[in-house]
Amino acid sequence: MSLWTAADASAATGGRAQGDWVASGVSIDTRTIQPGDLFVALQAERDGHDFVAQALEKGAAAALVDRIPDGVPATAPLLIVPEVLPALEALGRAGRARTQAKVIAITGSVGKTSTKDMARVALTGQGRIHAAEASYNNHWGVPLTLARMPVATDFAIIEIGMNHPGEIAPLARMARPHVAMITTIAPAHLEAFDSMDGIAREKGAIFEGLVTMGTAIIPEDLPTTPILRDCADRAGALVVGFGQHGMAKPLKVMPGDGRLRLHANITGQIVDFTLETTGAHFAMNAIGVLAALNAAGADVKLAAKRLGDWLPPKGRGAVEMLGAIRLIDDAFNANPASLAAGLATLVGLTPGRRVAILGDMLELGPDEIALHAAVADDPAMASVDLIHLAGPRMRHLYDALPPAKRGEWAETAAELAARATDLVRPGDIVLVKGSKSSKISAVVDALRKSGQTPPPVTGI
Repeated sequence: MSLWTAADASAATGGRAQGDWVASGVSIDTRTIQPGDLFVALQAERDGHDFVAQALEKGAAAALVDRIPDGVPATAPLLIVPEVLPALEALGRAGRARTQAKVIAITGSVGKTSTKDMARVALTGQGRIHAAEASYNNHWGVPLTLARMPVATDFAIIEIGMNHPGEIAPLARMARPHVAMITTIAPAHLEAFDSMDGIAREKGAIFEGLVTMGTAIIPEDLPTTPILRDCADRAGALVVGFGQHGMAKPLKVMPGDGRLRLHANITGQIVDFTLETTGAHFAMNAIGVLAALNAAGADVKLAAKRLGDWLPPKGRGAVEMLGAIRLIDDAFNANPASLAAGLATLVGLTPGRRVAILGDMLELGPDEIALHAAVADDPAMASVDLIHLAGPRMRHLYDALPPAKRGEWAETAAELAARATDLVRPGDIVLVKGSKSSKISAVVDALRKSGQTPPPVTGI
């Protein structure tokens, strides 16, 4: 497949192409590069120019560089530009401009990646689909996703994230979505914002990138919903709310056998579907996805049927049998909203003792101590039998818990991981959750190494 010719890439970036090469893909990592890829020598923790020779040895069609690296022949197939990241951005904009795909952009404090994956699965059978890999949602992930998009794409799903103010709008303008969805607004990256209202305004900036008469899909029922609606109105968007009081809403939710069966109204269309999870937050995001796909012109009833094939990704709430315990691996990230959702998933599973193993939630700003302690008041905590905690912030939750629910507390996740098998017993249902930097995933790894580890299963 021809994705970029030397001439096309040169025209898109304003760079100088050496050789008459044709690239079938775009890569930034020599560990996963495929023959025929255009290797982009980004400067991150390491300078990508140091890996150009290796990329070419592995079969890269060419490399996008700002200079000829040492050890690379002067006649090597290259695209030479003044700066690599702006050139990647230009390649992404050109990739977006040349396709007739309906573009759906997704952001939110919680659930961006799982919602993007839901949309991708739900669109199966409705055309050629292009979606972001993993959590490629930042200043290089969005242009990389756009640069990888084939011309003949029918639907594109772009994930957009942020850590600081002012990051979302430029990425949204680059993606130029027909539909933009916000999953929810929650305390995340609060140390970079003055309030939840500030987070809502930054997330609402995604609507600035909408094409003319584009559609904004916003969560209803939140304190910040009026801010999101105002952002959408100022962008001239058509607005569809999803939630208990939205135009897209659940009519009936029926949990059982580790699944959720839903009867829903998607802007006037009645659909029934099943999700292989007990997480109510996944159910609400699925309704938002269906509203977004409807706005993009997809067949909603077919999309709802396909949602039954979606599974929570690793580290984001997938349920698996691990020997004699059921494990909810939700160790990829955490903030108060996603932790509440994880606890709700835990208490939705039966039978068995419910055990939570939690690591610190990071980037919560000056209220982080109070936000950790407040988890003790989460309604789901009444049905959690035992809580093990790791990290200095989670010490405040430990102190706030009733003594009967207190398990172990350790300064680091590694200390809990070292005695992971003592924290659980056969028959337990175990939730492991924390911010990625808390390294609570070490407990998941230790549990997996401790004994029987059959492959993940669902519908438990």
